[in-house]
Amino acid sequence: MRPRKATRTWLSVLAIAIGVVYLFPVYWMVSSSVKPANQITSLAYDLVPLGFTLDHYLTVLTESDFLIYLRNSVIVTVTAVALAVLSGLFAALALSRFRFRGRKGFVLMVLIVQMAPFEALLIPMFLFMRDTNLLDTLPSLILVYWVITLPFTLWTLRNFVNGIPIDLEEAAMVDGCGRFQAFWKVTFPLLGPGLVACSVFAFITAWNEFLYALVLMPSGNGQTLPIFLQSFTSVFGVNWGATMATSTLFMLPVVAFFVIVQRNLVSGVTAGAVKG
Repeated sequence: MRPRKATRTWLSVLAIAIGVVYLFPVYWMVSSSVKPANQITSLAYDLVPLGFTLDHYLTVLTESDFLIYLRNSVIVTVTAVALAVLSGLFAALALSRFRFRGRKGFVLMVLIVQMAPFEALLIPMFLFMRDTNLLDTLPSLILVYWVITLPFTLWTLRNFVNGIPIDLEEAAMVDGCGRFQAFWKVTFPLLGPGLVACSVFAFITAWNEFLYALVLMPSGNGQTLPIFLQSFTSVFGVNWGATMATSTLFMLPVVAFFVIVQRNLVSGVTAGAVKG
């Protein structure tokens, strides 16, 4: 019993150490956002802020276009995630429940697309958006983020649907339900954790994306919050207080969303990883 207890102790210590390594940058960002400007650039690294101010947050919220960029990010991210989850769900159902020619090849193609670096598609995407007059428009970003998040969503939901016995739907249809009623009343409620897991990962991907938002919005209209973060950098230096305050505000929606759905997220990730 003693070796097991010692192993658990060391694993707990290791887990705490890893947690500290990951959480310390977040703590430093939040603490720097409430420090006076002279303390942020000071050579003395104070773990606990010696002063407290909300001036950096007031600068971001009242003296910049933060709310406009926030609106753009919310519109683009929520729309892209909704489209990816909806289309991925129906595609996953088709791949899991129906047998048709080319099904395995399509699944393989989705896996290959997921492995491809999306930076390689930047120039073709830019030329396509330019030729279709979609540059500097929110639909262009929505389309790109939809394409980026769809392969992962489809692949994960397919594995999750495979873990739900088709006998449940067939039993519901024997009792008088149509195919759609059987899906809606039996299968869909069981897909909740998988939908949540895909939504979280798609949300984080679209919310944090920087390169496409920079290239597809050359005039600055419709740019999102990751682009806004660089607005506090100039030839005279970096406004670190405003940058840290913006980063903290930028992080809050993701953290809030994760806290709300964390239970379903864990079960959804494990189910999508081992089933099918």
